[in-house]
Amino acid sequence: MRRAILAVLAGGVLVTSAACGDDAKNEDTAAPAVTTPAVASAPTPEASSAAPDFTAETVQACERLDKVFTTEFGDFGEALGKMIAHKEAKDTANATKAEKQAATELKVIGTQIRKETANAPDPELKSVAATSAQRIEASAKDLSYIKGIKSTKDLDGSLQQQITTWISPVAGYCGVKRAAETPSTPASAAPSASS
Repeated sequence: MRRAILAVLAGGVLVTSAACGDDAKNEDTAAPAVTTPAVASAPTPEASSAAPDFTAETVQACERLDKVFTTEFGDFGEALGKMIAHKEAKDTANATKAEKQAATELKVIGTQIRKETANAPDPELKSVAATSAQRIEASAKDLSYIKGIKSTKDLDGSLQQQITTWISPVAGYCGVKRAAETPSTPASAAPSASS
């Protein structure tokens, strides 16, 4: 059962992350692009006031956050698996202990998110990471959604929605930054056959 819970959690995180990334890419392509002149004869005020580009550092931080989500949500899933097993066995005392362990694991996730973005130079990444961490930490205090999980059947709807709420700010932003780091090559930039 524990593996089934972990698979559901891992699948949920990956699907949510991918979906947010795809949404973010669509939003990114819909946003107006910042262009710089091909040949600049003199510096312009616009060029000097351009925001610094933190894309590379942000993508690295996002990769670290992916590892946090995978590892720490696995521990959270393990605690939920124990809780469900105890609930199904009508072992209320151990089910309550497992709920508390799940809450502890959520606190660890929030702490890890903050740790991985503490030194990030990108203020927007810090902001969205703080939002995700706050949502996760609030859920660690209010376990009403966990108490409603009595079997593995209950995981799909409630937990999937909860994970989406938790990680969508940071996953969406990371998706945009990853898309910006690896822009598609236009056909005119490809080497010609006559070269």
